[in-house]
Amino acid sequence: MPRNLVITTLVAAVAALSGCTTSARSPVPGLAFGATQAGQARSHSDVLITSLNGGIIAPAVQQQLSLDARHKALEAEYRALERTPAGETVTWGRSDQRFRGEVVASQPYRVGSQDCRQYTHTVYAEGTALENRGAACRNPNGSWTPLA
Repeated sequence: MPRNLVITTLVAAVAALSGCTTSARSPVPGLAFGATQAGQARSHSDVLITSLNGGIIAPAVQQQLSLDARHKALEAEYRALERTPAGETVTWGRSDQRFRGEVVASQPYRVGSQDCRQYTHTVYAEGTALENRGAACRNPNGSWTPLA
């Protein structure tokens, strides 16, 4: 009888915890604001941002950005692609910083079973605007992969 009680308790605990997962189609909590609730939102957003593989910022510009600025730039790309209406600007950085940027995504379109979007990422490097254009498609896990 105690063994059945242990098994029943474990099954109940697993069932209760299984409701805590995040759907791949839902926006990532904390991504837009850099929240680190229990560390999970931050690590999940890092996975989604890493899948952008550097985004569409020119490699020469990426090398000049600090890790924090690169993260903010990719986070802006993800936010623009994932949940910003077409034509709206997502900004990162401040006007008094050496680097800042803006990302604007166009209307989504379908390629096979994937949602894709074209987008523009303008990086302001010490006042000079450097614009890059590209496209990315959404993966089933919620990440976006830029098209080569």
